[in-house]
Amino acid sequence: MTVRRSFPLPTRRFPPRWIVPSVDRRYPFTRDRRALISLGFLTLVVLGTVFASWLSPYSPIAVDPAHQFAPPSLAHPFGTDLFGRDVLSRVLHAGRVSLTTGVAAVLIACIPGTVLGLLAGYFAHTVDAVIMRFTDMMLSFPGILLALSIVAMLGPGLSNAILAVGISGIPSYTRLVRGNVLVLRRVLFVRAARAVGASDWRVIRRHILPNILGSLVVFVTVDVAWAILNASSLSFLGLGVQQPTPEWGAMLSEGRGYLYQAPWTTLAPGLVLMLILLSINMLGDSLRDALDPRTRSRQGG
Repeated sequence: MTVRRSFPLPTRRFPPRWIVPSVDRRYPFTRDRRALISLGFLTLVVLGTVFASWLSPYSPIAVDPAHQFAPPSLAHPFGTDLFGRDVLSRVLHAGRVSLTTGVAAVLIACIPGTVLGLLAGYFAHTVDAVIMRFTDMMLSFPGILLALSIVAMLGPGLSNAILAVGISGIPSYTRLVRGNVLVLRRVLFVRAARAVGASDWRVIRRHILPNILGSLVVFVTVDVAWAILNASSLSFLGLGVQQPTPEWGAMLSEGRGYLYQAPWTTLAPGLVLMLILLSINMLGDSLRDALDPRTRSRQGG
């Protein structure tokens, strides 16, 4: 008597070593108009800041009292400020400071936050309790308030502002990574790797970390905008970049007292800052849709 099997035999003895998130082929990133426009604008801004020394018509710190509050013209496309400094030149050079501050602060937040999240999510119990109670304590303060407290202790300055913004962002990465690790550590291929004798560090490095890169990349992209905004806020309050170094937040603070007399002194840096933040957020949304098609399906995309 022949017995027929009512279920298919497995084709693999063990699950794959890891499953790296990839871009959904049905939703190619290059076909997203929002992403292309945002990426193109960000590329232009980065190139403008890199070559600011060649593109800016004047020195960003050169004072010219004879041309104080000169309106926009061919000589000064964005006008001049209180000290006769060319606003266009200052906006271009300010991009170097603001963009570098945002990227550096995100690196300071991402690396330790990712490590703490991996340890808390994988080892759990005592390690998880200690790390998460410290994280909850930091999250009890708003991000900008925590950054203000750190700068107040360290003193004003660009390096202290970067450090303050970076430290205030660590808890967000810790919670994000921990949540993903808590899900992955129960997945079959992670349990199989541990069953065949793989060490904890090998499981984290080869199986868990590659699978959280998708959500981590999206969060890092959006977090750059948050870091730039917070660093600009500190400079606006006089706790970040100090005079005469140009920075978008500091330029907004300088021109706020002359909104009626010379609105171009705040319009140019404010508009550039707004477009930068909008482009980064739109790029982050597009990356999320490309790396996580389940999110797009829930949104009806």
